[in-house]
Amino acid sequence: MRGVGVWLAPFNFLLSIAFPAILIVYAVTQHRAPSLSLVLVGLCVCITALWAGMYFWKMDTEAPRDEPIRFNRARRKVYVYRFRHNGLKPFSRSAWGARAEVYDWDNLHAEACSIYGAMGSGGSIQTVTLAVLEPGTHKVVDRFHFAHDIQQGEMYWAMAQLFMQQGPQALPSFPRPPRDWNNEKIRFNLARRLAPKVHWPEAIDLESRSAPSMPG
Repeated sequence: MRGVGVWLAPFNFLLSIAFPAILIVYAVTQHRAPSLSLVLVGLCVCITALWAGMYFWKMDTEAPRDEPIRFNRARRKVYVYRFRHNGLKPFSRSAWGARAEVYDWDNLHAEACSIYGAMGSGGSIQTVTLAVLEPGTHKVVDRFHFAHDIQQGEMYWAMAQLFMQQGPQALPSFPRPPRDWNNEKIRFNLARRLAPKVHWPEAIDLESRSAPSMPG
């Protein structure tokens, strides 16, 4: 669905100014102020349309092209490139953006979930998330997305466990190289053209691709 929001946003922005403009034209042509109820309706429409337009635009253009996860066997760390957003604060800069976060591998736990979705034909929405547990407990302190499908999530999680336990030689061989979303040729999807590329912070980029130095 990505790419729809950039076209819905201008429509909402126009709607946010159209209703106040209609009220002004009404006041000028009728030589009287519109009723309070009409003004309140116009204000609600304006605020809602402005919020929706900004939300649609930022969701489509500020989310990165990819949200990669790096597994570092030597450090027993997992590095997650996450896009965080807050629908209640569409105009906030601090509440939106991609951030790199680091978790201990031993504190991660895979969760599979199937929820019935109110879609046109009915059906379930499946997803796999990784829960971050408080060390030594089963208390979940954070979660992040891992896979859209339970079967796919089981396969990815099994490969992650193989890599972290036995190393890269335990992984199956793949006929094609991994997809690089940063260098993908984008033709018609305006949202993906405007989306920022994945850019790891320099310190985390180096740490996630290296082993800890030996003391002495």
